Amino acid sequence: MSQVRHPIFARFFQLASGQMEQELGRHRDALLAGLAGRVVEIGAGNGASFGHYPATVTELVAFEPEPYLRHKAAEAARRAPVPVRVDEAVAGALPPEKGAFDAAVASLVLCTVADPDQALAELRRVLKPGGELRFLEHVRSDRPRKARVQERLDRSGVWPRLAGGCHCARDTATAIQLAGFELAGVRKLEIGPAWMHTNPHVLGVARSSMI
Repeated sequence: MSQVRHPIFARFFQLASGQMEQELGRHRDALLAGLAGRVVEIGAGNGASFGHYPATVTELVAFEPEPYLRHKAAEAARRAPVPVRVDEAVAGALPPEKGAFDAAVASLVLCTVADPDQALAELRRVLKPGGELRFLEHVRSDRPRKARVQERLDRSGVWPRLAGGCHCARDTATAIQLAGFELAGVRKLEIGPAWMHTNPHVLGVARSSMI
């Protein structure tokens, strides 16, 4: 399956995107700074990140499985400062061959994939040895009370159904390490209102094994 449909969430996300980017934009700049060569982005959404890629990127291949958001991403690609190709695929089954990319980007997507371990394995496969994975993800809180709320929401199934498959209690940095990446730097962020269960984030860089 290469397509995932969340028609109501996708349209809500598009409507809210402008306001979200007022805060997220500077973090996207930090996420993508210094990237070069051929880059893959999974779960590109409506292409909000495209305008933040540096000119040193020679090609961006962006995958988005949700049809409405993929259409919006294709529109954003035409305005991007770097060459962008938008295609359909889920993170757990990427079409490119092994070692096709110099770097990979996962931004607000690893919370939504059905199998994050498989998605990370695919990212490692399509990266060149030593290639970078840049990630910006909302994660499980360090605060026990908020973490318990996140876990309850995930287990209930209500939040994932409303939010396009999002699971807000995942420990993504640890999952990246367990997938065979070496963390080169992780910064904790609080994005959005403090009362929101999705406001703890991590922004980081990891490198794939040279083996």
